[in-house]
Amino acid sequence: MTDDVEPKRSTCRRPHMRSDAVANQERLLAAAVTAMLREGRQVPMASIARDAGVGIGTLYRNYPTRDALLDALTERSFGLVLNVVESAALAEGPAISALEEFFTSSIAHRDQLVLPLHGGPVNLTEKSLRIQDQIHTGIDRILERGHRDRTVRADVTAGDVVFFGAMLAQTLSPDDDWLDANLSRQEQIFLAGLAPSPPGLKAS
Repeated sequence: MTDDVEPKRSTCRRPHMRSDAVANQERLLAAAVTAMLREGRQVPMASIARDAGVGIGTLYRNYPTRDALLDALTERSFGLVLNVVESAALAEGPAISALEEFFTSSIAHRDQLVLPLHGGPVNLTEKSLRIQDQIHTGIDRILERGHRDRTVRADVTAGDVVFFGAMLAQTLSPDDDWLDANLSRQEQIFLAGLAPSPPGLKAS
């Protein structure tokens, strides 16, 4: 009878425990990103715990070292970008519109990204590498669609799209209004450059 009862008790408790753990981790990671943007990557771990509203012991139980925290932030950031790619791929209309949504969303998430092209860790975990591959695969599919509907030039690669998205997501000024206006302008210029050249003209 013990074998029959034990799984039922475990099944009842695990979802609640998982939910609490996920909520705690997200709160910690969101606080860490904000604190690092404010004070730099060497921000005291105690400041991150305070911003997250948890004890320092909770922070160290989840992330025993600063490197572990940075790895988790990078994985979270790649996950955010993958969500952006998947959402953009569902956009109606031509592929160039999907790329526009990707860039616009990248700008909107710029204060949440800790990635290699933003000064984050360059030695990626297996999870980050896996998500990075999924991002490139998703963008490749959008580009293939763009080649079919002739809204994207054939020589554009997923690497081009990722690189420019990272450039747009850089925080270059504390003036958000000025930054948003200029990032939007750069986005439109780049999107215009993705279009195939008219017949008879060679793409530059």
